[in-house]
Amino acid sequence: MFQKIANILSIASFVLVTSIIGGGWFGYKYITSEQFKSKMMNQVLDQVQGLMPDMLGNSIPKMTAPPTSTPFKLPKL
Repeated sequence: MFQKIANILSIASFVLVTSIIGGGWFGYKYITSEQFKSKMMNQVLDQVQGLMPDMLGNSIPKMTAPPTSTPFKLPKL
């Protein structure tokens, strides 16, 4: 009787371990695939574009600020 229970538990343990290893392997292959990478990049870029304000209004400024002087003298070389 004990032998039957031990065999059943051994088979169940083997099935459990192989399914965990198989699931981990397929998960690793999916996460490292180019398809997953491009899918995640598209999702991130869609969310970031919604957060960024329209600062320039799709135009380049005509003038920028004048250069500032340094608070100390630079040594001559």
